[in-house]
Amino acid sequence: MSMMDQLNTQMKDAMKAKDKPTLSTVRMLKAALQNKQIAKGEALTTADETAVMATELKQRKDSLAEFAAAGRDDLVTPLEAEIKIVEAYLPKQLDEAAVAGVVDEVIAQVGATGKGDFGKVMKVLMPRLKGQADGALVNKLVKAKLG
Repeated sequence: MSMMDQLNTQMKDAMKAKDKPTLSTVRMLKAALQNKQIAKGEALTTADETAVMATELKQRKDSLAEFAAAGRDDLVTPLEAEIKIVEAYLPKQLDEAAVAGVVDEVIAQVGATGKGDFGKVMKVLMPRLKGQADGALVNKLVKAKLG
């Protein structure tokens, strides 16, 4: 079942249950996928769909941090619910220890020795961890290991 089919199914279920927050979120996700498909001009691959969902998740997490810093608790709770819905469409996220293991492996693979090799490491690492780990976490771990 494609991600669009899953979204359609969840949208129907949310309509039947009169679950407006879920319905709203699913509609936004569906629109994001459709916009990406239109921009690409062809059907989306699974990797494309995952990338769109990862972008949507990152946008919501960034907004969550901003709302929390501003003391807008009225906006934090609904956004946390949206984040849970988006996360359901992404592969299981790796924990910090698993990401650190992959970072060590890639550093050894490319023969990185210092900060100057940061770009080489990230170029190999990010496609491998796409949708499975937060980019900020990966960035932090690579900088710590190389510098």
